[in-house]
Amino acid sequence: MPGEPRSNNRKTQIIAATEQLLRRKGLAGVTTRAIAAAVPCSEGAIYVHFKGRLELLLAVLEASLPDMLVPLRGLQEEVGKGTPRKNLTRAVEGLQKFHDRVTPMLGSLFAEPELLDAFRKTLAQKGKGPAGGIARIADYIESEQKLGRISPAIDATNAATALMSASFFQSFTTALLGKPVQHASAKQMVKSVL
Repeated sequence: MPGEPRSNNRKTQIIAATEQLLRRKGLAGVTTRAIAAAVPCSEGAIYVHFKGRLELLLAVLEASLPDMLVPLRGLQEEVGKGTPRKNLTRAVEGLQKFHDRVTPMLGSLFAEPELLDAFRKTLAQKGKGPAGGIARIADYIESEQKLGRISPAIDATNAATALMSASFFQSFTTALLGKPVQHASAKQMVKSVL
């Protein structure tokens, strides 16, 4: 990208190439040789930016986080504004974009138990994972309940967990089967929990 330092641009290219390889060839197809050929760069250039495969895979996953985080972080700013259904629908649409993008990559981690274990440990150390997203949605629901805009009979944590789970399951089954089993829109998911 113009104006970006070359090293940042190269790092971005390496991340993008890795994501494309993961999608097309799975984890087994993500080698430094394949990444270097896709960028193009030398294999050594990859190690200038990343200590190893795990760090690179984490960078690929983190590149997709804005799809989810921007709408989820925006929920608290929307308390009392618009309608809870519209606000939650926007957040779930962000979850769906994130899940659609990362589910195939996450699934490929199961093929390499050592890498999966290292990934789990890294998530735990950094305090990352679905619990944060669930907490943000639950906080929003509780805030709207205090304003009387969402029924107090709804368990905020269960509703948030249901939204996160429905989004992930839909992305997983679509990736697994190559087509949606039963596609529910974000609006339908929100309606079902509210």
